[in-house]
Amino acid sequence: MTTANEFSKSVDMGLRLSQRIYYGKDHAPKPNIMTKSRTLQSQSSTSSTSSFRLSDNKHHPTAPMVYAMISDPDVVDNPDIRSYQPHVYGRCNPPALIPLYMHRISMNVDCFLDTAFVEVAGAWRVHCVTASTCCDCRIAIPMGEKGSLLDINVETTKRSYFTKLITPPNDEKDSDRVTKAKDGFMMKRNTYTLKIPQVEGGSIIHVKVRWSQKLLYEGDEFCLNVPFTFPSYVLPVDKTITKIEKVSLNVNSGTETMITCGFASHPLKVQQQAGEASFLYEAEVLKWSTQDFYFAYSVCSNEIIGGLLLQRPSLYDSDQRDMFCFYLFPGTNKDNKVYKKEMIFLLDISGSMRDAPLEQSKYAITASLSKLNHGDLFNIIAFNGDIQSFSSSLELATEETITNATEWMWDNLVAKGGTNLMSPLKQAIDMVGKTSESVPLIFLITDGTVEDERDICNMIKCSLVDGGMNSPRIYTFGIGSYCNYYFLQMLAYLGRGYYDAAQDVDSVGDHMQRLLDNALSPMLANVTLDALENLESYELYPSRIPDLLSGSPLIVSGRYQGKFPEFVKARSLRADLSTYVIDVKVRKITDTHLERVCARMEVDILTAHAWLDQNTHMEKIAKMSLQRGVPSEYTCMILVQNSKVKRTLKSLLLDEKRSKPMNQKTICLRNISVGFGNLKATTENLPPGIEDVKLNEAVKMVMKAATSCYGFMASWGCWRCLLQTWSQVKNDQCALAIAQLCTALACLEFLDCCCDLCDSCIDLCQ
Repeated sequence: MTTANEFSKSVDMGLRLSQRIYYGKDHAPKPNIMTKSRTLQSQSSTSSTSSFRLSDNKHHPTAPMVYAMISDPDVVDNPDIRSYQPHVYGRCNPPALIPLYMHRISMNVDCFLDTAFVEVAGAWRVHCVTASTCCDCRIAIPMGEKGSLLDINVETTKRSYFTKLITPPNDEKDSDRVTKAKDGFMMKRNTYTLKIPQVEGGSIIHVKVRWSQKLLYEGDEFCLNVPFTFPSYVLPVDKTITKIEKVSLNVNSGTETMITCGFASHPLKVQQQAGEASFLYEAEVLKWSTQDFYFAYSVCSNEIIGGLLLQRPSLYDSDQRDMFCFYLFPGTNKDNKVYKKEMIFLLDISGSMRDAPLEQSKYAITASLSKLNHGDLFNIIAFNGDIQSFSSSLELATEETITNATEWMWDNLVAKGGTNLMSPLKQAIDMVGKTSESVPLIFLITDGTVEDERDICNMIKCSLVDGGMNSPRIYTFGIGSYCNYYFLQMLAYLGRGYYDAAQDVDSVGDHMQRLLDNALSPMLANVTLDALENLESYELYPSRIPDLLSGSPLIVSGRYQGKFPEFVKARSLRADLSTYVIDVKVRKITDTHLERVCARMEVDILTAHAWLDQNTHMEKIAKMSLQRGVPSEYTCMILVQNSKVKRTLKSLLLDEKRSKPMNQKTICLRNISVGFGNLKATTENLPPGIEDVKLNEAVKMVMKAATSCYGFMASWGCWRCLLQTWSQVKNDQCALAIAQLCTALACLEFLDCCCDLCDSCIDLCQ
């Protein structure tokens, strides 16, 4: 189960199964209203035989959720009141997902600079499985912008679970277990899902999950958006249950200026001081939150502000050098002179970009062309195995040339052929940076991996050796899961630019447009810190400080030996090429774990360097990943299970001689890191997302066979008629043969087909 479509279909089936549950006369839930299809014309050979039409994302989780995984429909019942429903023939494959009733939810969010740490804790009851039966439960955790899972803790009646990062085992047997792990994976919309085995019917499952995510910077405000929209069907039927909803939010801007609160989705009580603010929302509710938690705030300053934060490492840190973090915020004053720009759009038009990826890329480029100023220069270079250019040189951004470029792009650029990046990138670099009066920008869009990526990076290093004003700023955008994202990040680091990606094709447009808008709005270029050169030694992430953009704060971090003065000078160039100097105050902080805030960025940068330098930093990255709890390419996640059993004296004495208690078990989870690209998929021009289809190819083949089979069998009559015929059979051998036939038809979801054709047997299907 990897696609949003499959997930939604499983939840849809679960909601239908939950209609079997009897709660008593006074506690009847409102039925889920669905439209029943009465014809087989809508069925296709690759679709489910479900008789309910639903969109792919109808039941995709919009808040942390827990589901009961039902393979045997006969176990579905009220654990408190057995209703003795009629037996249901067949099994659910893949398992149906019944959303569990939520009894409690709380969320705590800590914001520092541009990062938010979210902790959600809740309690769900397995209300849909008989008390004498156990079922697996699936947890789904949708995360916000660039969310990165940190850990999960689960408590059930008999067991407790927690996730843990480890280094990949050297033992061949254990290594094979990690490689073949099937559970713990990402779905669309940055949603992580995990299975918890064997939870008792009627019991309460407690879940606590932590993740980090980025704050968006929109219109001079930092914006936090956490998925917190709960569907109506997680509301307990029992009205006597007290439903408490709690959200606590702590904001530390990293500055010493006051925070101005903007829009908030939930009513918050505020307690504020310079640079910090605390907010609380707690209420007894009739229904759970029906909107995501959104909060916006700004740092009160018209001008560009900056700071340098210092912190000592913890005793357990393998790197005992002091930490520093330098930031610049754009401020609200946008009256500065605008940079002249030389903009080249470098667009991948290989065969894998067909349909939505290429179309959304064209829309984003069209919108960006309209935002160029008079005096700006631009060009569009499209590449696959060959190169197509709008012009042989940069063109002035007039209304006429922008119209011509837009028409040329939509009329001539068709997705076909392979991927060759070196030649078009060289051509783009040679085309820009001829003068020092404008900022050269190269915006690369691709969905694939190429063989000579390290050669490309080395070429960029040689081309941008001076790093001056006329050196191209390189922005990279990746689409789908076949890109080598560390290659794209390395290009951006080398070119003082920025990087973004969209794993889901549906989100390409929004993410790409945001990055393009930022690229077109530089405020300060060639930022440097004088004090770094006076230190004994330092390590900076990234090594080249990128430009400050009006739509994004600038944040870099590092380690150092030596001493910073009380104030340091940050120098940069304005649009008129004058030098702009900011006196940045140096502050020592102790109330925030700086290594946690910078962990994701530093791990990604070091991984990009490890890839480029042939894995020379692997051990360092693994240690950093384990110490800071951030997943990486060189660590893997496991689920540790502890059984809640009474320990005898003999077992305690035996445990002293063992490295692991007898009641502890580990379950290997799939690697959720992005990987280093898929060259084979790129060569075969597989479009983004096709890997989901391949993972479920066997299931699709069975469904195709079932579709053709039940289409023929349906002409015999309905299921009820077949049962009535069976009841009249007196011959034992004949009855046995018909029983086997019925079992086979149930496995092929013939029962669903019957619901489509015959209203008289719908009571058997619910």
